[in-house]
Amino acid sequence: MKSPLEYARSSDTCAYEYVPVPAFEDNYIWVVSDGRNAVAVDPGDAAPVRAYLAKRGWRLVAILLTHHHNDHVGGVADLLADARVPVYGPAGEALGPLDAFVTRVKGGDAVHLEAPALDLTVLDVPGHTRGHIAYFQAADAAGTPHVFCGDTLFACGCGRLFEGTPAQMLDSLDALAALPGDTHVHCAHEYTLSNIRFALACDPDNADLRDWSREAAALRERGVPTLPTTIAHERAVNPFLRAGDAAVQAALTEALHESVPDRLAAFAMMREWKNRFR
Repeated sequence: MKSPLEYARSSDTCAYEYVPVPAFEDNYIWVVSDGRNAVAVDPGDAAPVRAYLAKRGWRLVAILLTHHHNDHVGGVADLLADARVPVYGPAGEALGPLDAFVTRVKGGDAVHLEAPALDLTVLDVPGHTRGHIAYFQAADAAGTPHVFCGDTLFACGCGRLFEGTPAQMLDSLDALAALPGDTHVHCAHEYTLSNIRFALACDPDNADLRDWSREAAALRERGVPTLPTTIAHERAVNPFLRAGDAAVQAALTEALHESVPDRLAAFAMMREWKNRFR
């Protein structure tokens, strides 16, 4: 199985860059650029975006938002004070003072940006929040697909259910898991090592997961992001995408001393266990 970085190298020939700009303790603000113009995804803090754009000589031309949490939208007002650029955000969520500036989009809508040239399809992925959305790019110039999924799907994990239900989140993860396997997954937090520790409790005999645990630890020791991951990689190592797997369900039964009647129950049990896992 290819590692996430091996998958990522498949788009090295693409002139565009997809950069995870660190913010706060563990956020990533994804910046996509054609070498001159840039789009920021979920800028919870304006300062690191400004600094990175200045370093590269790029111009911010648009902002994409996946959901309403402040660590994803908190920097938007400051960035708009620098330059009034288009902002796209979820139709099903209130964004407070930003409401007047946001073009609302929902599942099935298209977002077209001219420079950088991006054609994105909006996906409804509720669960973490009621109106959470993701943005799917079917192919970059090298043919590689990308998805910006906020806090729905993480490397080896998924977001907490602050507003949605387990059924909603499982449906959302299924929709993301159905994307092409080489889709680069641009999630918004560097939670990978802690997620892997939990994943190993749920799927201890998964050889791909054990390999990924070693590789991810080595990346973080060098200060290298573990992202982007890929859909194919997540199908292989993410227990929340493997809730129907017999080995995962057996591990849940042994650890939680409860029977697992079906896949949805397995997902709900796993998500609740993760909430208190240390």
